[in-house]
Amino acid sequence: MSHSATVLKTDRLILRPPQQADFNDIHAMWSDLAVVRHVTGTAFTKEEAWARLLRSAGHWALMGFGYWVVSEKHSGTFIGEVGFGQYKRGIDPAFDEAPEIGWMLTAESQGQGYGTEAVRAALQWADTRWPEGEIVCIISPENAPSLALARKCLFAQSRTTTYKGKPTVVFQREAPARER
Repeated sequence: MSHSATVLKTDRLILRPPQQADFNDIHAMWSDLAVVRHVTGTAFTKEEAWARLLRSAGHWALMGFGYWVVSEKHSGTFIGEVGFGQYKRGIDPAFDEAPEIGWMLTAESQGQGYGTEAVRAALQWADTRWPEGEIVCIISPENAPSLALARKCLFAQSRTTTYKGKPTVVFQREAPARER
């Protein structure tokens, strides 16, 4: 699988598959409690951040999709990760088979519209890859910025559930082909 086809560019951002050199940036973001409080609730160890990087690279290798490392176009500064996974979470069979989008931005890059820009670029890519499929995501009900981003990107709340013992909101976005 050629990763060159999977680089996305927006006005301000570059989204590219992760590389081993991204480890320190990924670890720094995932170990920042201000960033992960609504997702994991605990800072990642180096081992957990390494496993995340490998999982993302493995998605690209095995599935042909995964998470992109997002950086500012003008400075090259790492600002986060956006992408798709299939994690077999056991939420329900339809959820587990659908591409699940997720996003995480560094504390410094939040509140500047980068999340919306990156998620929209990823969804545009997904709409060509899965024109008939829905895309899902899960968000903590306490994560107001992510809830707003999901709605801004046309995700609709389908239900609430419990995931890993915590209340979780399940969202889905219908395929554009079905919206007409």
